Amino acid sequence: MGGRTTRDTAAILLDRMLAALQGQVAHHSQTLHHPDAAMGTAWLHTPAVLAQEADILIGAQGYWRWLDPELATLAETQGNANALAQGYRERGRTLLSVLDGAFALCAISAGEREVLLAVGRFGVCPLAYTAAFGGLVFGSTLNSIRAVGDREPALSRQAILHYLYFSTVPSPGSIYEDFFKLEPAQYVHYKNGRIDKGYYWQPCFNSTESASKDALKLELLSALETATRRAHSRNAGAFLSGGLDSSTVCGMLSRLSESPARSFSIGFHERGYDEMDYARAAARHFGLEAHEYYVTPEDVAATIPMIAKAYEEPFGNSSAIPVYYCARQASQKGNTLLLAGDGGDELFAGNERYLKQTIFELYGCVPRTVRNALLEPLAFSLLQTSNLKPLQKLRSYISQAKIPLPDRMETYNFLHRTDLADIFCPEFLRGLDTEGPLRLQREVYARPATGDSLSRMLYLDWKFTLADNDLRKVNRMCEACGVEVRYPMLDADLVTLSTRIPARIMLKGFKLRAFYRDALREFLPREVLSKAKHGFGLPFGHWLKTSPRLREMVHDSLGSLKNRGYIQPTYIERMVQEHSTEHASYYGTMLWMLLILELWLQAH
Repeated sequence: MGGRTTRDTAAILLDRMLAALQGQVAHHSQTLHHPDAAMGTAWLHTPAVLAQEADILIGAQGYWRWLDPELATLAETQGNANALAQGYRERGRTLLSVLDGAFALCAISAGEREVLLAVGRFGVCPLAYTAAFGGLVFGSTLNSIRAVGDREPALSRQAILHYLYFSTVPSPGSIYEDFFKLEPAQYVHYKNGRIDKGYYWQPCFNSTESASKDALKLELLSALETATRRAHSRNAGAFLSGGLDSSTVCGMLSRLSESPARSFSIGFHERGYDEMDYARAAARHFGLEAHEYYVTPEDVAATIPMIAKAYEEPFGNSSAIPVYYCARQASQKGNTLLLAGDGGDELFAGNERYLKQTIFELYGCVPRTVRNALLEPLAFSLLQTSNLKPLQKLRSYISQAKIPLPDRMETYNFLHRTDLADIFCPEFLRGLDTEGPLRLQREVYARPATGDSLSRMLYLDWKFTLADNDLRKVNRMCEACGVEVRYPMLDADLVTLSTRIPARIMLKGFKLRAFYRDALREFLPREVLSKAKHGFGLPFGHWLKTSPRLREMVHDSLGSLKNRGYIQPTYIERMVQEHSTEHASYYGTMLWMLLILELWLQAH
């Protein structure tokens, strides 16, 4: 790019992208992949839409539902491509507000040299961009936009810190300096060398105490069936863990299928981890054609290198492995689409932390005079040295309750349990924003214009637990097996319904998913309704103690990681020691993240 000005470079980059995309329109290409255009598709089995209307070029991938009747009719009669092009010409950015589903969208106005990028409300379809090469370069994968530049982007040390904090690199950052990923429901507008960003949709949490529980229950059942019907297509199967959400999706799918719907489950020969009995109960109840696979330590050892390589960034959620084996089963049986239950816990309060934090929030309801004059002096002054368990618990409760949300949710995070100087090497830590992870969470927690503490915790998890972690996990593993995945629980109508349910109903009697369980009492089998939340958790920490192959892999990889200058060798050795003598599952989590980090660095 030599002696060109930034403006000239931007024009050249946009011209290259326009030429490539316009060429694809002429050839009716089914993907947006082109090495110069930086529009590589990460979705092998969802169609790409390309449309050109005068000087406007539209590219989109994924699946979506039109919320505007006029555009829905146009899409039905003339196709999605024409509806997108006309909708953008008439509405500009406000077109995004009438799209629901999993999509990534780009709109290029060639005459104005203007670009609009956007992703769906939960960020299922990815989109990334950079201005590091002198102009806007974007694509559905980080690797596709890396290919455009004339130099390799630098790894982001901040992203490595975030990875060890979140077990993933959350948007808007990425593992590369100056490369960014769009957040859920975010748009990026580029014109005249300037980038503007914003959110075209935010939930409105407007629960009312007068809401009728019975009416909400009926509405929930109807919305669940409608959402599954919208996501369903021929040859669809479903994940089945035996939990509330996967069982619900499988049950609704069975209603829509002419022959027994296929379910795919995994198990572990490890006490406390195997959930197969619950999956079997759901399969019997709904008459499913059930397929099972038991994951072994040998499977894990064989799959870890693929896992590390498959993700564009370090990805530390170990349940990617059981998801992979589920998707592989489906692919082997000829299923090209799987429905997943992800999202139910984050919409209807199914995670333990919601209940725990709600109990901590009750401390704020105690009159300030009682707190200041009685409880806190009793716990921290008068009886400070007492070892009585009730007083110890009181001190712990008050100490945590005084930490504001969302910070309190991360009390047990590994990076809060140890001084960062004891985790990271001095040169690596120098200049990092160590408050960055908390700052990201605080910004998202405060983003909704309305909502109580429970609503804000749910919304926080829509971003960090769903979009940045669970959806990325499932998407990539399904893609690796050549299978498309869809998420009925993230249907717009179902999401809107969840925002209207009061906390007193959602967690009635301090029970997780109380409203949801009550609403589906006549639909789900008794065993599923009564089980505790578990999911597809991998017993890696336990298997690491018994599998020589896993131990050797961890030993070799952590030995290499010690020499990179990122993590203090003494911290790595401490994690290994704590794993062998203390809580294997807990410390195994950090060992897994360190292992994946090293293998990712080797692979990329």
